[in-house]
Amino acid sequence: MRMLFTLILFVTGLYCSGQEKQVCLSFDDLPVVSYGSQDTCFQKGLMNNLIVSLKRNNIPAIGFVNEQKLYDQNSLDQNQVELLKSWVSNGLELGNHTFSHPDYNSTSFKDYTSDILKGEIITKKILTGIGKKLRYFRHPFLHVGNTKAKADSLSSFLLNLGYREAPVTIDNEDYLFALAYHRANSKKDTSLMKKIGRDYISYIEKKLIYYEKQAKNLFGRNINQILLLHASFLNSDYTDSLAALFRKNNYTFISMDKALEDPVYQTQITVFGNWGISWLDKWALSKGKKGDFFREEPETPEYIKKIAE
Repeated sequence: MRMLFTLILFVTGLYCSGQEKQVCLSFDDLPVVSYGSQDTCFQKGLMNNLIVSLKRNNIPAIGFVNEQKLYDQNSLDQNQVELLKSWVSNGLELGNHTFSHPDYNSTSFKDYTSDILKGEIITKKILTGIGKKLRYFRHPFLHVGNTKAKADSLSSFLLNLGYREAPVTIDNEDYLFALAYHRANSKKDTSLMKKIGRDYISYIEKKLIYYEKQAKNLFGRNINQILLLHASFLNSDYTDSLAALFRKNNYTFISMDKALEDPVYQTQITVFGNWGISWLDKWALSKGKKGDFFREEPETPEYIKKIAE
């Protein structure tokens, strides 16, 4: 009887442990990352495919907007605006990713914050129209400030505007895979596209396992993870596969609000530099971790880098 009770506790523990694994999917550079394609039908199809996949898999994603993409020269492009309206009308959230995607490491505080304000105008109107507020900001290149003073100044500015900063724990180079996929598609090389897609899913799984391990090494437990992706053709085709990958690894999908309920996001960052890296890496560096701690991080395949050059 005692053995049976112990077995029940063990199985229940495994189940509960699996349920604690949660991830938020976030997409940068909305409306879409089209790598120069101005075909509005292609862009609309990309967005629709991405939205359908997210809804089919019950993923409460958030997308971060560069409002410069909403303009054709100096005129507002209603086709781009409609892509954002389609996103929010399907229950997905929007955040500010600046107007023009500047690099805070090489941009003055004044110019950078002006770009943030310029980047919220249309998005705010869209959200206000459905009774929502613009609440999250994502740093371009994940550059939060290369000194404590610069980082603190930006954090205070954002807080005063009512923004919460949107961290990333699972960083990756999906944009290189996406560019390679786009170029293979331009050449109608479906065989290469399928290979890139398969290798992309394998790569993201390796990144997931790596950052999950890093979280346990730092905090002794699973944390609410936040995955960085881009609104690309690749991800519009492979969101179903990404969803299956995370479910296979016992993850459920949560919103940014829910992800940030994890107290891990109150962990102080005490080191600063020019890097654009995962918050897990920043926390590790702040805890004094050295090179060996990071040595198992998966790398992007060389053939992907070559195609994306």
